[in-house]
Amino acid sequence: MEEVIELTKDLVRFRTMHSNPDEIGRCAEFIQDYLEGRGIKYRRIEHNGVPSVLALPKEGYAPVLLMSHIDVVDADKDMFTPRQEGGALYGRGSLDDKYAAALSLVLLKNFFEDFRERGLGQQDLPFGVLITGDEEVGGYNGAKYSLNRVGADFCIALDGGSLSKIVVKEKGLIKLKLISRGMTAHGARPWLGENAIEKLIDDYRKISSFFEESAPDHWHRTLNFSIVHAGKSVNQVPDYAEAFFDIRYTENDDMDALVGEIQSRIKGELVVETKEPLFTGGESPYLDLLLKISGDTEVGFEHGASDARFLSDHGIRGIVWGADGDVSQHSENEHVNLDSVAGLYERLEGFMKAVYEKEMTA
Repeated sequence: MEEVIELTKDLVRFRTMHSNPDEIGRCAEFIQDYLEGRGIKYRRIEHNGVPSVLALPKEGYAPVLLMSHIDVVDADKDMFTPRQEGGALYGRGSLDDKYAAALSLVLLKNFFEDFRERGLGQQDLPFGVLITGDEEVGGYNGAKYSLNRVGADFCIALDGGSLSKIVVKEKGLIKLKLISRGMTAHGARPWLGENAIEKLIDDYRKISSFFEESAPDHWHRTLNFSIVHAGKSVNQVPDYAEAFFDIRYTENDDMDALVGEIQSRIKGELVVETKEPLFTGGESPYLDLLLKISGDTEVGFEHGASDARFLSDHGIRGIVWGADGDVSQHSENEHVNLDSVAGLYERLEGFMKAVYEKEMTA
């Protein structure tokens, strides 16, 4: 655990925000140096300036793939100075997701060294590692692009979570823009104009009526009114307004039909800017094996979206799982609980040993 903790601290010190892309590159180079220094073969993949680091047992294949990311959301400079306190490690990315990158690297290194002592090589390892650089902004140049170069039977997307819950389903995502148009006039004579903001508000009320479901577990579609742009001057009736919505949906929703119905009820124009699929992990003997080893761990779902949604496009079954940090991702109090990291490492170590034995007897 000491090496995992110290490596996590090293990674946290890199200010890997997308407003600072050079630092993401330097962090990737640090990871490359770690692998090179231990004799582990890897491949750096770069697409549209986003680096990913891939280390596999064989060219293009691993029975199991551990996937994590090093990019983080923006934070003040102080948050990139890690501190260990009260059984937790604090800092931007400590939970989302640099502890996972560190854990993956140390687990890979330890298996590699153990196998080497037994006369085996990297090609005999039961798992590989993919560390990407753009999960926080969609993962298109990281996981989505890199997974084209990986064949795997099972993937564990490591992120902030809970040891007690393995996520096998995540909601889909739609980013929707609403445009309202009016007619400008002087603010002293508003009756001569048509206020685009007022029209937008009227349309928002109609849109929100399509998202009134409720359930104890909140497994239903949701709407978040997140951004609005409108108006140029206080004394002018605005003739243009636009708003952005974050929609999360489930397998029970036909979103194309829903957007069409909403459009028919409002006066403004709807634009679907992004549509991302649901993540559904699917049944797998690897999941059965992991549940057996993990003891009290159960399967469940989450409301967020992660790079795991790209797995089904590549025919890879998988899960999202991770250490606990009291749901502190993206907050000023971001931290990962170190006993949870230790528990995750122990379970993954046992799982990978079982995978290797399974492969040997297949």
